[in-house]
Amino acid sequence: MAVKKHYCDFCNELPEKTDNPNKYYHDYEYGFELSDDTELFERLILEINQAGLSWNTILQKRVNFKRAYEEFDIPTVANFSEDKITSLLQDSGIIRNRLKINAAIYNAKKIMELQEEFGSFKNWLDLHIQFDLEQWLKLFKKQFKFVGKEIVNEFLMSTGYLDGAHLENCPIYKNTKFHKKV
Repeated sequence: MAVKKHYCDFCNELPEKTDNPNKYYHDYEYGFELSDDTELFERLILEINQAGLSWNTILQKRVNFKRAYEEFDIPTVANFSEDKITSLLQDSGIIRNRLKINAAIYNAKKIMELQEEFGSFKNWLDLHIQFDLEQWLKLFKKQFKFVGKEIVNEFLMSTGYLDGAHLENCPIYKNTKFHKKV
């Protein structure tokens, strides 16, 4: 059985001028802090849609997701109609899964509630920065839909709330949010 490479090893071995979207994501987004609720919502939706699929598939469809989910505008997604859901289920540019689409709508509504109570989704996340994965998982399961352990872990690592996005010997690690907290 072949040994699976760590994401950092895979991405760092890609040529500098590659069109593989993983290289850019690894070097400039993965593990970096996001301060905008729209960007955090996008990452959550992308992580949910990745479940059962490769991250490469999601990155290749990212532009389509952005279009289909109205630039990840939280109030707009929270108010998607049945007609919009039907349209999304027919859109071959995204992942056509009713449970994932419904989760996006539900989660947008929950984020709006958190924004109202805490000022922003980011503020709510920041209140729990000291949590470990198990505490985060319990918290996310109370608030959101379609958020299993792997989705929550990847969302939090990708946004700098948990360590593990990059190997410590990866040249990108020193630029990430988590490294700056240590």
